Amino acid sequence: MTAFKRLLLPILILSLLLLAGCGKKETPAPVAPMAPMEPSATQTAPVIIAIPTLSPVNHITPLAEELDEKQQLAQNVAMNQPLLQKLTTDPKRGQPLRAEVFGVYPARESDITSESEACKAVTCYRVDIYNWATNTTYVVMVDIDHQQVVDVDAMPETSPELPPHLVREAMDIAVNAPEVEEALGFKPDPDAPTMAGVKTTLNNSACELSHHLCVAPTFELEDKALWAIVDLTDKKLVAVRWTEYGDYSGGLPTEETVERQDIFEEYCRQSHELEKDGWRMDFILTASDGLRLSDVAFQGKPVLRSVKLVDYHVSYSTKDQFGYSDAIGCPMFSSAAVVAMSPPDIGPITNDTGQEVGFFINQDFVHPLWPQPCNYRYNQRYEFYKDGRFRVMAANLGRGCGNDAVYRFLYRIDPVAPDGNGQTFAQWDGNEWQVWETEQWFKEEPDTPVTSEGYLYRITNQDDSGYYIEPNRGQFGDSSRGDYAFTYVVKHHPDEGDADMLTLGVCCNLDYRQGPEVFINSESIIDEDLVIWYVPVIENDDRPGHEYCWADKVVENGMYVTKVWPCWSGPMFVPINKPSF
Repeated sequence: MTAFKRLLLPILILSLLLLAGCGKKETPAPVAPMAPMEPSATQTAPVIIAIPTLSPVNHITPLAEELDEKQQLAQNVAMNQPLLQKLTTDPKRGQPLRAEVFGVYPARESDITSESEACKAVTCYRVDIYNWATNTTYVVMVDIDHQQVVDVDAMPETSPELPPHLVREAMDIAVNAPEVEEALGFKPDPDAPTMAGVKTTLNNSACELSHHLCVAPTFELEDKALWAIVDLTDKKLVAVRWTEYGDYSGGLPTEETVERQDIFEEYCRQSHELEKDGWRMDFILTASDGLRLSDVAFQGKPVLRSVKLVDYHVSYSTKDQFGYSDAIGCPMFSSAAVVAMSPPDIGPITNDTGQEVGFFINQDFVHPLWPQPCNYRYNQRYEFYKDGRFRVMAANLGRGCGNDAVYRFLYRIDPVAPDGNGQTFAQWDGNEWQVWETEQWFKEEPDTPVTSEGYLYRITNQDDSGYYIEPNRGQFGDSSRGDYAFTYVVKHHPDEGDADMLTLGVCCNLDYRQGPEVFINSESIIDEDLVIWYVPVIENDDRPGHEYCWADKVVENGMYVTKVWPCWSGPMFVPINKPSF
């Protein structure tokens, strides 16, 4: 049982007792009746939506943006939910905690979990509510057809993507801070900052120590960038920090016209089925977790419930440790910082002799002005082979905001046993396989022992089938330098990532505190339904002849062209006793 479920149990029991009469009954907030349709009304007459009034005991701040009727309805239903009022109230003193609606969106297929499955048959909206006092996000799924809450999912130590008014507030704080003007040597224009809505942290500040919501409006100069780290919880500037771009060869980027609406309608609003080379899966572009695959099977046997990329964390300066948490996802109605500018690409994988041995699914995410400094490009890739192997991959294609970056990619891999029973996870210790009995994490190092085949981990089903896990050490022919990743194994709980996730953890810790550790509760993981989090640690390099995680404009035939030195990551999964082909 997760920590949040343990928190909810006594609350739900108390609520049931109150409903049964064991205590004073609360009078529900009045709901305006639906307006009757006139007898003469036709099918083209506008539908009048009766929006429930807010409960007088509500203390959650509504979204300070213009909402349509359905959004307003969903927001009010969520804010009237007694459970949300309790979760945003101090349990000892009964005082309201600072809480605010950050977003109201039509629920996507990727938002729906087993606990909100009712949303497959009705119209649901997702309402993101942020508790400033506890740094917790509540994802509320609202059935607007019946004006009721379907599910409330609490995500401790996370924050939603910022609504526009908070992005503007962060920019105003940065622009008007004397420290920023002093560092720049001039008063910046109000719209000068970039990356104002991307979350950050600064070690040993309130951003880290008090778990405040912080962002980093960035002022770009010719050869460096000034980060204005703004604490939105306390509404003040925390610090300013400089990063060096490294040598930038100049040239204007070529801007491509992209039909974002088409991508959104085709790949974000609906999933697609793919069958090829014995594999079968569904794929969809999510709001903030990249390209998600689900219901993956090989030769008719289930392999993965789902797999996705939750976040890119990037930190600068190993001393001060500040940076960004980047989400990737849909180009519209999305919380992603770096978005899909093209559809998924599906193509063949060939070996050295040109023989087709499998296929790939590739998705590109890019800032429009990449590869200019402080613009990012990420790539997500899945490879599936005819012999049953598969690899989960991601890359940074530069350039970022500095030449001293450390990237961490947060993979969430949810394997499933073909027979529906449990799984067991083990690690090679140099002599034999050691079973992990409880939820835990491990950091691979260059001297970590692996088998002669290169396997570090093993996940087995009760019939001893399963997969060996071969971490990337630069052996896959993609010019990578190795992952040396953190691996976390936890018991599967639907509210720990089945739906689209918000930014997990903080951007800039260099130890095991990458985000997935919040799901470790010492639960048994022997013969259980498991989830694997895989977080590689990769440093960029701008030294001539050694570039890595880098991009630049170079001159070829008198024209500027973009040259990329990607840093690929990701483990290979190899079937145990795989057949030969």
